[in-house]
Amino acid sequence: MASWVARIPAVRDFNELTTQGVGLVILAGSIASVVGLVVAPLVIGRFGPRTGMAATLIVVAVGLVSIGIGSSVVPSIPLVVLGLALFGFGNGAVDVIMNVDAAEVERELGRTVMPLMHAFFSFGTVAGAGLAAGASALAIDVAPHLAVVAVVIVVAVLVAVRFVPVRDAYGVTDASADAAPRTTFWTRVRKNLAVWADLRLLLIGLVMLGMAFAEGSANDWIALAVVDGHHMDATTAAAIFTVFTIAMTAARVIGGPVLDRFGRVPVIRTLAVIGALGLGLFIFGTEPWMLVVGTILWGVGCSLGFPVGMSAAADVPDRAESAARVSAVAMIGYTAFLVGPPLLGFLGQHFGILNALLVLLGLLVLAGLAAPSVRERAPRD
Repeated sequence: MASWVARIPAVRDFNELTTQGVGLVILAGSIASVVGLVVAPLVIGRFGPRTGMAATLIVVAVGLVSIGIGSSVVPSIPLVVLGLALFGFGNGAVDVIMNVDAAEVERELGRTVMPLMHAFFSFGTVAGAGLAAGASALAIDVAPHLAVVAVVIVVAVLVAVRFVPVRDAYGVTDASADAAPRTTFWTRVRKNLAVWADLRLLLIGLVMLGMAFAEGSANDWIALAVVDGHHMDATTAAAIFTVFTIAMTAARVIGGPVLDRFGRVPVIRTLAVIGALGLGLFIFGTEPWMLVVGTILWGVGCSLGFPVGMSAAADVPDRAESAARVSAVAMIGYTAFLVGPPLLGFLGQHFGILNALLVLLGLLVLAGLAAPSVRERAPRD
């Protein structure tokens, strides 16, 4: 993901796209991501997590190659759009499949590891952005850069997937899996839609929405808020964004033991308060140290909402239902990443970017109020 995002300026220049054109091209990937989220339970129900992860990440790699060809070999917006559609579909689908299986691993280990797994998403973002920055500095075209990344993805997944626990396809009934027939396609579709009637699941989605909104908005707007809102230079803005990334990643690394010690509900409530305090300090602070401390608290505050929400959604005995529930809350969480940037851009245009960030304060408060929904269904062994 970071490899593509970091090369967007080069893709724009090669294809002579306007800013609006870039937005429309990105929209193709966003729509395909949502389709991937919807289809993921059907994939894991039919093929199981091992094959599902490998297949969807290979689709991501093919998409990256297509983006590269259309961005530096032959100027072709259709090729870029096709590549982004494949990239987005595979990324959305594998996100659900990974998290469903990670929840199974948590149950089998008897301790919380989901936040640590999400920390590796942050590590990958840093690595991908660093490689992209190096490729750009060395004037390496987008096509060879993304082709190398695609090869790395394929080789890595084919090696790593061998260590994923072997499980039956999630479409097989858990009780007496050997004897139970697979449920039909349309039965699985109906079950996937039925989870949306679960109020607890929707409240879990609200927790994820608030925390993901705070996380995604920082990725998109924190640097601009430092420059335009606090009138500091671009170097300071980049440094403060780095502080946010480090704080969030560190919180995810240590989040598992903290959750096991204190439980999901108290931790999410506390983090919502911490995040709100950090945002208040960032928005209203007048000194550089206030921005730094506020950014740290902001990053820590929104760090565990997404992984805890995934674990809570998957906390049911039936694995097929677990996949459908994770897909549902992932869609709610992705809404924050898709809707957040343009919404804050609109509000920032009319009321100022710092005032626009007040929306995040309200959403963090709602996430804190909805925290009881993520309570563990049963104590761990």
